[in-house]
Amino acid sequence: MSLVLSRQDLSFLLYEWLDVESLTRIPRYADHSRETFDAALDTCEQIATDLFATHNKKNDQQEPHFDGEKIHIIPEVKSALDAFSAAGLMAAGQDYELGGMQLPHVVEKAGFAWFMAANIGTAWYPFLTIGNANLLLAHGTAAQIEAFVRPEMEGRFFGTMCLSEPQAGSSLSDVATRAEYERESPFGRQYRLRGNKMWISGGEHALSANIVHLVLAKIPGADGKLTPGVKGISLFIVPKYLVNEDGSCGEHNDVVLAGLNHKMGNRGTTNCLLNFGEGTQYRPGGAAGAVGYLVGKPGDGLAYMFHMMNESRIGVGLGAAALGYTGYLHALDYARNRPQGRAAGPAGKDPGSPQVKLVEHADIRRMLLAQKSYAEGALALNLYCARLVDEERGAPDDASRERCALLLDILTPIAKSWPSQWCLEGNSLAIQVHGGYGYTREYNVEQFYRDNRLNPIHEGTHGIQGIDLLGRKVTMKDGAALRALDETVRAAIRVAGESGDAQIMKYSCELDTAMSSLKGVTQRLATAGEPPLKLANASVYLEAFGHIVMAWIWLEQALSAHDMLTAGSGHSSEAFYRGKLAAAGYFFRWELPRVFAQLDLLDSLDRTTLDMQDGWF
Repeated sequence: MSLVLSRQDLSFLLYEWLDVESLTRIPRYADHSRETFDAALDTCEQIATDLFATHNKKNDQQEPHFDGEKIHIIPEVKSALDAFSAAGLMAAGQDYELGGMQLPHVVEKAGFAWFMAANIGTAWYPFLTIGNANLLLAHGTAAQIEAFVRPEMEGRFFGTMCLSEPQAGSSLSDVATRAEYERESPFGRQYRLRGNKMWISGGEHALSANIVHLVLAKIPGADGKLTPGVKGISLFIVPKYLVNEDGSCGEHNDVVLAGLNHKMGNRGTTNCLLNFGEGTQYRPGGAAGAVGYLVGKPGDGLAYMFHMMNESRIGVGLGAAALGYTGYLHALDYARNRPQGRAAGPAGKDPGSPQVKLVEHADIRRMLLAQKSYAEGALALNLYCARLVDEERGAPDDASRERCALLLDILTPIAKSWPSQWCLEGNSLAIQVHGGYGYTREYNVEQFYRDNRLNPIHEGTHGIQGIDLLGRKVTMKDGAALRALDETVRAAIRVAGESGDAQIMKYSCELDTAMSSLKGVTQRLATAGEPPLKLANASVYLEAFGHIVMAWIWLEQALSAHDMLTAGSGHSSEAFYRGKLAAAGYFFRWELPRVFAQLDLLDSLDRTTLDMQDGWF
């Protein structure tokens, strides 16, 4: 059994639940088959297992450090990333014309989950690069794509996203980095940038020939002042090294490392404070600052950056799921092999009787089952979101395309935050299963917890996702996204109600009740009329909403497992499907009931936190 991910579960999710083989009917994926999908997954599993997982602990213990001149990173990181790029995985989902494989997005993400589970510190470099390239493919010019995206797809350049600033944090309207127009260039309108960017993952290293920074900055008006708010934000390509017209790297741009941040987890990824345009380098025309090329239109930068941010949010959720999954597999392996204590009952009272394995104890099985329900559910949700991208690409009409886009919109805050919260809880349970050994550095599970603890903050905190969901997603377009989700969930409920299986039919009734309550509470909050009250309830709303979504995901998985058991034609063993049904049962009996108390609280429009005053703390 792999301790990184379960290939058996991936096959179930991809082929028996999501039916990814049907995607080959879309012209873009017509060259593919299950054989090519499996070959790609085989490659991912092998490289992740052999080259990523093998230095995960070393990457954590010997984190990157700066000696005043350059950053030092253990050599295994570059070896792993070189193998990743050489296998064509940086461009796995891209067009053939870009050197890609044109894999379905869902297969690409299933493959990338192996790397996130094996070594998330090293995996963040390609994760950011792929997101950077996708943004430029959507919004960049042909010249920008040729100069920056092609080298990224080949693994020669890596990419970052530069949003936050020391004084602004998540409040992007307070971005103060300035961009002053200089001239027209082969790569578009050229500006000089001056400012500081904080928390920039992958912001400085020597792992690639160049680093392509995507930077949010404001262009001053005629009076020299920056426009307040987010409407004045533009997006710029700011390479570490300037790129010549022939594609070669030239002189060092005015981008300087000010220092490394030292985080509790994900230590293998450099995390930087960067200074743009310190004024130490002057160029023709007397302008000072880092050279940057405008992406798209001035003032539309935040809209462009959300292309990468939304992709990254789902990616953060995938990483959280992967860490929860590998933690679960480590805990399961430990519980199956560690003898401790004796069986309950009369036989166990004999001190001379043999010890039993941890997995024989009921409370250990409770903790393992909880982890299984969190990890397998979170991975399923993220792969479902990835499949929506493929469905949208291959949609036969505008209505189908719009439905996929709406579902992806409303599920994005859930796909990011639910795994970040509950797979972290799964990692905590993995430590508990190990007992005292679990919080020692000799065992991997304590690192998984530290690595995963970053994800509730990465790419928008838990609270920000709640505000996005309640404040925008459920009400946008007159509630169209919530209606699309409700219709999708109700379709699964109807199928479950006709399954003939008493337990699954019971689950469908419980989900139906929860979904109806959620809609009522949503309406109550939407018409509350007091914005601060909504904000005060947003995080609890996100949690309740997320658990209901996860109950739907588990109902879907239970239906697939039930069908495979009934037909006797599945690709997995009976024990595997029984395990799926047990995890679904756990979620409906132990987890879904949580939401009804939360929904009652939300429906009451409680003001406890809103009325609390600073001086009372």
